[in-house]
Amino acid sequence: MATSVSPASPAREPANPAKRAAQLAQDMKANDVVLLNLQGVTDMTDYFVIASGTSDTHVRSIGEHIVSEMKKEGVRVHHVEGVQQGRWVLLDFVDFVVHIFHPTLRNFYQIERLWSDAEVVPTV
Repeated sequence: MATSVSPASPAREPANPAKRAAQLAQDMKANDVVLLNLQGVTDMTDYFVIASGTSDTHVRSIGEHIVSEMKKEGVRVHHVEGVQQGRWVLLDFVDFVVHIFHPTLRNFYQIERLWSDAEVVPTV
């Protein structure tokens, strides 16, 4: 039986790990998942993934799931904050940063509004 050889895979697009993190948040039933492209807006990072959980426990579990699954895929988190409290989890992967909020804090900080110059990237 002949085996088809797929063409060489294209160079990894920079948004892929950030999109993957957004998908992982969606897999855990995160609410209002948004991916912002910050390239050309700031040198701090290339992307923000912003999501909400429904409770402290949900926020924590979304963050832990993203860290665990990304690690399995060879993408390690550089810095983690807020997992213990579960109100605002920040996962810094250097090229992208994941923010997972308790709904009241997301509404209070309005990160999407602060970074309104950034392009919203479809996550699907």
